[in-house]
Amino acid sequence: MSLLCTYLLLNIDYLQHTTNTKSMNTFDFTKPIAIGSDHAGFDYKEATKKYLEQKGFTVIDKGAYSLASVDYPDFAHAVATSVEAGESCCGILFCGSANGVAITANKHQQIRAGLCWDNDVAKLIRQHNNANVICIPARFVAVHLAFEMIDNFLTIPFEGGRHGLRVDKIACS
Repeated sequence: MSLLCTYLLLNIDYLQHTTNTKSMNTFDFTKPIAIGSDHAGFDYKEATKKYLEQKGFTVIDKGAYSLASVDYPDFAHAVATSVEAGESCCGILFCGSANGVAITANKHQQIRAGLCWDNDVAKLIRQHNNANVICIPARFVAVHLAFEMIDNFLTIPFEGGRHGLRVDKIACS
């Protein structure tokens, strides 16, 4: 096969992949947003629920339900399962560092959870990674910054294209 034919076939495949990933650019807000936290993120979760509901979003609270000490995996799994099953359009998780909830959520094959500490990262987890769960460290960011990151997460579309090719390689099964 000539070099030109190979080039054209690769570009056609690339363009088809870009077209196919366009349908996954935004979240389906006819479904609720799943939200969860451990005790360290409880106050941020509660504030975020009110913030999102005031903006017209429906929110499913997957816990924690108080400041009592709890195990973050219980709530990270609940949010991830809701998103993975299609019950929710996306998820928001809070804990002290956000590392634990991110690690836990990413154990689910259809979850791409991104840990965010500033707006640029929140934009990139959507644009380049097609993240469907945002994880925010409540002990390290101000609540107004958390709201800004969530706004970016909810509104920035996935770019697809070369990023879609990479995202398709993430899942193990």
